[in-house]
Parts: sequence; C-alpha cells; structure tokens
Amino acid sequence: DFEITIRELEAKTGAGFIVALTGAIMTMPGLPKKPAALKMDITEDGHAIGLF
Repeated sequence: DFEITIRELEAKTGAGFIVALTGAIMTMPGLPKKPAALKMDITEDGHAIGLF
C-alpha cells in the first residue's frame, strides 16, 4: 500500500478528463484551434510577416 497526496483536481471537460495534480507537477497549456503559423508568411523581398 502507498499514499499519494493530491493538491488539486482540474476538470478538462472538452476531453472528458479529471486531472489530479500532485507535488510540483505543472500542466502545459492547450493549443489554439488555428496555429499561429497560418498567419505567417515571407514577402517577395524576404521580410517575415505575421510573427506574433
């Protein structure tokens, strides 16, 4: 037998999960529906546009 201390519960309703956070665990943010790369481009003269 063992014990585990849960410091927080997070509901991830879109995925249908309940996430139990323990210790120093950190979660990563979700991704946007449209990636930022879709707005990026390089002009004919070589300039980058659409960068954050």
